[in-house]
Amino acid sequence: MTEDHVPSRTPEPTPSAEITISDFQRLIRNMYHEKDVARGIEGTFMWLVAEIGELAEALRNGTREQRAEEFADVIAWLTTIANVAEVDLTEALRHKYGQGCPGCGKFVCVCPDSGKP
Repeated sequence: MTEDHVPSRTPEPTPSAEITISDFQRLIRNMYHEKDVARGIEGTFMWLVAEIGELAEALRNGTREQRAEEFADVIAWLTTIANVAEVDLTEALRHKYGQGCPGCGKFVCVCPDSGKP
């Protein structure tokens, strides 16, 4: 993701407002980018893995609130890696899924269960 794709320092959404993926990626970039770049992709990936472990535990034994918090953490760390790797998540999602399932091309997937997705 270059500066052309994600404007620097734009107003963050208010807590009650809806937030798009682009908004969220910009928010995470504004809050943490210097720390994230210093940590690097590998270090940030390790944080993501830890958060996935916490999500797994919350899915097994957590409350609905704990699961929601862990989902948010996983998305935040994934977004952080995208920022460090300069990947625009909105564009990546649009490219991969904007025309339907990448396997069968349908908007309601008809791929066999044995395969992806």
